[in-house]
Amino acid sequence: MGRVPGYVFEVDEDKCFGCGACIALCPVNVLDLVDRMIVVNEEKCTHCELCIPSCPVFALDIVEN
Repeated sequence: MGRVPGYVFEVDEDKCFGCGACIALCPVNVLDLVDRMIVVNEEKCTHCELCIPSCPVFALDIVEN
């Protein structure tokens, strides 16, 4: 999937525990670990969704803005 207008990458802060599994799979390096929480640079994210299945607690998604 490519970037779709009106959608954003979302991290569920109640689920994310900062394991960093998603960081290794991001082909454009827009994910960072800050205070044990994944933070995305939304402007540079391509919404490729490669990181989403890597999350063991299903904390990542692309959602309608």
